[in-house]
Amino acid sequence: MSETMTTRKTNFGDTVVAWQKKHGRHDLPWQNTQDPYVVWLSEIMLQQTQVVTVREYFARFMARFPTVADLAAAHQDEVLGLWSGLGYYSRAHNMHRAAQDVVALHGGVFPRSSAMLQTLPGIGRSTAAAVASLCFGEPIAILDGNVKRVLTRYLGFKEDLASSRVEKDLWAMAQTMLPQREVSKSMPRYTQGVMDLGATVCTPKKPKCEQCPVAQVCVAKAQGRPENYPVKTRKLKRSSEQLWLLQVQSSTGDVWLVQRPQTGVWAGLYCLPEFESFDALQVVLPAKHRSELTESAAIKHVLTHKDLHLHPVTLPLPRSTKLDTWLGQGQWFAPSDWPTLGLPAPVRQLLLR
Repeated sequence: MSETMTTRKTNFGDTVVAWQKKHGRHDLPWQNTQDPYVVWLSEIMLQQTQVVTVREYFARFMARFPTVADLAAAHQDEVLGLWSGLGYYSRAHNMHRAAQDVVALHGGVFPRSSAMLQTLPGIGRSTAAAVASLCFGEPIAILDGNVKRVLTRYLGFKEDLASSRVEKDLWAMAQTMLPQREVSKSMPRYTQGVMDLGATVCTPKKPKCEQCPVAQVCVAKAQGRPENYPVKTRKLKRSSEQLWLLQVQSSTGDVWLVQRPQTGVWAGLYCLPEFESFDALQVVLPAKHRSELTESAAIKHVLTHKDLHLHPVTLPLPRSTKLDTWLGQGQWFAPSDWPTLGLPAPVRQLLLR
């Protein structure tokens, strides 16, 4: 490693700390605290989700579950109900289990090291490092999507992050770029600062290089090609699926819902009975009800790995109808129940329209 590169790396962390003090974000609801519960909750919610969306959900969770013990004691349905619409529901399941582990295995106190934090469900290397550095000053690098973009541009790191070996190399380089002055005291501001840079300045498109504190020594800026970084060639293969959803509704608006399995898409959420085709839906119903079916236009719901094309089919029936003999386990839910139920976003959309 050249002396110039070593100097640039050494200065990076301290420069980011100084920048964050003056120009970073300071008004997010999960900032200005070293409470690991608050920081962890926000970090889990912010995975794959923008700040503007998380604010509302974070406020609701903190109001209902102000401590990790409150979250651990909650019923899964209530946790999923508050999470409903935020997506990536495995985060909610893991978050609930992690809270229970903190209470059961750690006496209700979060572990202080990133290594121990990674033993909790749903806490990966970067999330653990964020909590440990922000709350306890541990000198440990984070490497979420925003930070990968900042560091690969700054370093001109052009290797393909689709390779686990290459990503491991970037982790090692990130660890050398931490602040050198008053390390424990500086780490919370550094971690926040490098996330702030990625979120507000070093954006995926049209980065604001004129506002960047390290622009003068950024390789990508010097090349005039910041949007070429990071390099990751492997693309997620997308698929498409058609599903018919049966909305059996009583005259008072009650709807029959089934709880999905605890694994897979929408794990543990309440959903309308689903079928692979309209014909398959009709087969399970007594012949006298088939003429009462009304199929509406399909709606498209985009998941990370596939597009779901959902075909709503309504059927008016009295609440006294024994639907479990046709549709399996499930139950009637009144409209007053829906706000607190864990419902997939498109199902909630169908019920409320």
